[in-house]
Amino acid sequence: MTINRRVAGKLLAGSTLAFTAGAARAQSSDDLIAAAKREGKVVVYSAYVSPVTNEPIAKAFEKKYGVSVETFMARGPELRERIRVEQMTGHLLGDVQHNAITTTTIGINQDGNVQPHGNLSGVARLKPEFAARSDDLQIPIFTINYGILVNANLVKPEDEPKSWNDLLNPKWKGRILLDDPRATGGGRVMFHMTMDRFGRAFHDALARQEPVFSRDYGEAGRRLARGEFALYAPLLFSQVGTLKGLPIRAIVPAEGVVYGSYSVSILKGAAHPNAARLFADFYFSDEAQGIYANTGHGVVIRELKAAITPDMKPFAGVTPMIAEDSTRIEQYLALAREIYK
Repeated sequence: MTINRRVAGKLLAGSTLAFTAGAARAQSSDDLIAAAKREGKVVVYSAYVSPVTNEPIAKAFEKKYGVSVETFMARGPELRERIRVEQMTGHLLGDVQHNAITTTTIGINQDGNVQPHGNLSGVARLKPEFAARSDDLQIPIFTINYGILVNANLVKPEDEPKSWNDLLNPKWKGRILLDDPRATGGGRVMFHMTMDRFGRAFHDALARQEPVFSRDYGEAGRRLARGEFALYAPLLFSQVGTLKGLPIRAIVPAEGVVYGSYSVSILKGAAHPNAARLFADFYFSDEAQGIYANTGHGVVIRELKAAITPDMKPFAGVTPMIAEDSTRIEQYLALAREIYK
């Protein structure tokens, strides 16, 4: 992800607003913890509306450090507007932003709404592909991974799709539920990545399969389980747990998963800058990454030292199909609307 370096330079130059010179330099772990405890709390703004991850991570942090966590969850555009108003009025409430990399980057480039996080020790644990996308303004913390869901009553194991290209098999015509690629969300992510991997011919053929569109992840899985459709794509693997006991099977395609990355950043003028840095660093701990792994999310660190439940093991360490690229979102949304009329 390329960040506007002119904006980044301004942010770096102005970082003393919330970070003292000592805090901006490398800070010992003990000093950071002590300073965070004096501040007493951290306010987290999360665009990932997920109690199954946000709440357990907050509780684990509170238990470990004795610093309280207040979490406010809303959609990415709503958070961006909230942050913009807070910073314009000087009434700053949020400390840490937890948002899609695409949305965070827009906020950095257009609003200048984050400040450097300083030297976080956990960054050293990042896998190379995530370290390459990290800088002093935002760091990837997990991925949402997508595959294919099948109705186990309608699709025999030997017939289930093993590849994204298997969605094009004529036997599935009129039997596919597709997250809408013409709007932001999993369908857009799948469209973008499969377009880059397979080209337009893939989507022209998929459109001829006459898929039905959905914009409700939770309801889509239930519709599939009820037998309204044979296949659903793309499936959020984090939903597998909520569908447990239903007649479904989740598939990791042979080419790999399509995915979206979320990052952590520290909001400019954070009222609790030390607690913010400590919480941001906590995302790279075994405790936090283990929570992500056990809820079907992708982890960003090497050598995770956390037990993964048998149900989630098939989705841990899945291979990304292609490198993430968010530079053509509007272009690809327009193309999806052209293909899927």
